[in-house]
Amino acid sequence: MKLRKVTVFATTALVLSLAATACGSSDKDDSGSGSSGGGKIKVGIKFDQPGLGLKQPDGTYAGFDVDVATYVAGQLGYKPSQIEWVETKSADRENALARGDVKFIAATYSINDERKKKVDFAGPYLLAHQDLLVKKDSTIAKATDLNGKNLCSVTGSTSAQNIHDTIAPKANLRENSGYSECIAALQSGAVDAVTTDDSILAGFAAQDKFKGQFKLAGLKLSNENYGIGVKKGDSATVTKINTALEKMVSSGAWKTAVTKNFGPADYKNEPAPKIGDIVK
Repeated sequence: MKLRKVTVFATTALVLSLAATACGSSDKDDSGSGSSGGGKIKVGIKFDQPGLGLKQPDGTYAGFDVDVATYVAGQLGYKPSQIEWVETKSADRENALARGDVKFIAATYSINDERKKKVDFAGPYLLAHQDLLVKKDSTIAKATDLNGKNLCSVTGSTSAQNIHDTIAPKANLRENSGYSECIAALQSGAVDAVTTDDSILAGFAAQDKFKGQFKLAGLKLSNENYGIGVKKGDSATVTKINTALEKMVSSGAWKTAVTKNFGPADYKNEPAPKIGDIVK
């Protein structure tokens, strides 16, 4: 009789132990692949783009992409303290999603057909255009005005080649390793203009040290629809993120984020794009 009681107690203890273990494992979400449950979500952003995704000296993160990603993560059930920011450089974005390094990426990630073969997109959440950044008193008003002038962009940039090859072939193209160097060259007068997406240019120009020095030419030399990248085949997450983006726009939070991050550069943003448009 005593032996039977011991067996029953041991079996009950084992069952309770297994149940507790199972509950504990479901709460953890370091990869961001399930419900929040007190875990974390990993989100990919840029670390070096002012106004969009920038790691600040104090270790915090700021920018429009950061604000969008924070809002989306909140709608997915994660507090800001549960977000783990992961630097995802342009060349590694598709691999980061395929490996499961991050749950989603908000990093000036333009939607195009080639990328849609490798990842799925939610959004778009911003329509940007290739533009020029010039000094406040510059007379450059159109791309053809760059003929005979010095133009700067980053090495291998399609933006610079677009202007140099088809619009202003007599522009003197200068390529640097990063946009920070181009902005410094513009400030010193070594170049007359910098070209890339207007959102990126506005982010640099909005920095305190540059306020009032530069202006956007206001050209629309290309359409760049920024989307949120998600692992290929994860349609459930795409749907959830689209719902979150729709709420961000309708609540006014999207406009607030645009004004906060780009406003000082007098950025003439497009209206919020229709969520779910062009991504299929």
